Amino acid sequence: MQISLEFFPPKTESAQASLAETAKTLARIQPQYVSVTYGAGGSTREGTLATVAQMQALFPQVAPHVSCIGASEDDMASLLTDYQSRGIRRLVALRGDLPSGYGQGGAFSHAKDLVHFIRQRFGDAFEIEVAAYPEVHPQARSAQDDLRHFVEKVRAGANGAITQYFFNTDAYFRFVDDAYQQGIEVPITPGIMPITNYNQLARFSDACGAEIPRWIRQRLASFGDDAASIRAFGQDVVTDLVDQLVTAGVPGLHFYTMNRAEPTLAIVEALGIRGALPA
Repeated sequence: MQISLEFFPPKTESAQASLAETAKTLARIQPQYVSVTYGAGGSTREGTLATVAQMQALFPQVAPHVSCIGASEDDMASLLTDYQSRGIRRLVALRGDLPSGYGQGGAFSHAKDLVHFIRQRFGDAFEIEVAAYPEVHPQARSAQDDLRHFVEKVRAGANGAITQYFFNTDAYFRFVDDAYQQGIEVPITPGIMPITNYNQLARFSDACGAEIPRWIRQRLASFGDDAASIRAFGQDVVTDLVDQLVTAGVPGLHFYTMNRAEPTLAIVEALGIRGALPA
């Protein structure tokens, strides 16, 4: 089973030290690669670079997120050349969130523009992952329009896709079927979000358009401030979700770790799965 992990750049020295311990702990599940996020409008560029370097000491592959909104072609070429010189061979290519007060500007309007640019300038130097939204991107005009944008990103040169997290496997399988009917053959890896904090999860889900089924919301809300019960219930729910996906033969699993080891590790160890190191 191919496993990948996502981390975000820490903002303090203590958080950086904590992330180092988290990464060391999760290294034992042998992820194929780890990704490092990138802030809106490039707000965490230096943090991303530092975290990429930190992760390269622990994992065989590191895939920085590359957010193109507001960027010029020269800036993007400079960033990618820098990554190439650092031995980076995989990227997660995204449009990125629109920063507050953002108007017009930049060479890229959509992630497909970025993927096309990378292929045009760098050929096959990078493996490129793009985002997929089984429950429809929150800014999409329709499910059909969202699927069209996804297909265009892949045809521009993406090697694979990572989905937004979900708690309804039917949404994932339907999206994959719809994409394959459009001739898409790249692996579409499900994104997995461990449940540890109900308020945080609800806030994230409302922002990104990921549905929390009513029965899960009701159970989580019923625990109130009982953090231990929330974690235990959340682990059961997500472990069952992952079990269904693995049984169905998904191409891999991408865990949104939130820079914590225990929630992801508990799910992986409960199912007895491990990642696959590159040959």
